[in-house]
Amino acid sequence: MTKHRVVVVGGGFGGLNATRAMAKAEVDVTIVDRTNHHLFQPLLYQVAAGILPEGLIAPALRSVIKRQKNARAVLAEVRELDVDARVVRARQPDGQDLELPYDTLVVAAGATHSYFGKDELAEFAPGMKTVQDARYLRDAILSKFEMAELTTDPVERAEWLTFVVVGAGPTGVELVGQVAELAHQVLPRDYRSVDTTDARIILLEGAGAVLPPFDPKLQRYTRSQLEKMGVEVRLNTLAVGMDHASITVRSGDSTETIRARTRIWAAGVAASPLAGQLAEKTGAATDRAGRVEVNPDCTLPGHPEIFAIGDMVSLNKLPGVAQPAMQEGTYVGRLILARLAGRGPMMPPFKYFDKGNMATIGHKRAVAEAFGRKVTGLPAYAMWGFIHVLYLIGWGNRLGTMYTWARAMYFSKSRAHRVITFEQGVSAGTARPAPVMRRPEPAPATTPARPT
Repeated sequence: MTKHRVVVVGGGFGGLNATRAMAKAEVDVTIVDRTNHHLFQPLLYQVAAGILPEGLIAPALRSVIKRQKNARAVLAEVRELDVDARVVRARQPDGQDLELPYDTLVVAAGATHSYFGKDELAEFAPGMKTVQDARYLRDAILSKFEMAELTTDPVERAEWLTFVVVGAGPTGVELVGQVAELAHQVLPRDYRSVDTTDARIILLEGAGAVLPPFDPKLQRYTRSQLEKMGVEVRLNTLAVGMDHASITVRSGDSTETIRARTRIWAAGVAASPLAGQLAEKTGAATDRAGRVEVNPDCTLPGHPEIFAIGDMVSLNKLPGVAQPAMQEGTYVGRLILARLAGRGPMMPPFKYFDKGNMATIGHKRAVAEAFGRKVTGLPAYAMWGFIHVLYLIGWGNRLGTMYTWARAMYFSKSRAHRVITFEQGVSAGTARPAPVMRRPEPAPATTPARPT
């Protein structure tokens, strides 16, 4: 007889924890993802800031599960979830179609950026969800200092040195803090014609406080520390329009256009399109963010063989962070094992254990709240570092991360991974590098002749 077939869609926190929970079971687990790595998203902003190389936070998925004999990894992009035929249809990198039949399906497809109905802003303000996003932002941030070095026009230089981060949640706060440290501490001695400390760094937030989910004490501390680092914090302010050289913001009844060549989106997330597909095929409801509503045991209504977990689901108003996805993944894996052993009805509904929230602001600056305690400054910074290293996969990545942090923050106080990876274009008639303000488009099949 064939073993019970479990297909896991997504190699993030939820999918990987579900897979690991079934390590000793008599099942065949197939984990399918459109990338070949497991991404530790909480440290992704450090790749964008030039602190960490992506390899330390994105180990190959195959290497992560290589000791799990009942699991295999498949590199493919899921196109269709056929709940009637119980088949996952995916597209392989070579364009070939792939069918993965299942007895149990676990969908942990994560989330993407949400521009709150203004999708046209995506062209001008990239977000950060993938390694490619982080590389692009690293290129975008570092190239603006290079362009400021080249120009002799003070107005144009001010535009290159203006950075706007939209959204003051943990990602926005952590990223804007790193941009401030780059401009004010890391880069000043590297340039000759431009003073990087002149950079204008702006953080926009539509709510009335930074880090809205946190305690007011931690919110006040965070804002105070950001302002000491040279960040201009604007609350109750919305981004209402953009182009490649500016952003238009609205606060109350007043509107202002800020000339800025760098705009970064950290304001919201929306569920993966697979959440909508699941809802359509199973009759489940979705919330305003497109997250599919699941039963208390993470199954889809009327489909006990389908589980959905992580950022793509709506369950008990849980936050869209790593901890719920990890705990849901472990729970679902154990529930599948209990069902196979005939103990499924005995399993209680999923219950989330809140371990608290934390966010870094800058070097030796952080906030944390856990078990009723609120911590700021260096103690919170140490807590943040310990927890994040603890959850990294592999001792090599943990030790490498700690070494890189020590080198960047204590020894050389530099960023060793400030690599600009795009190919510079050349403006017609000049030798001046063309500024990169959007993602590079695919090269044409033939190279057109240069105009004379």
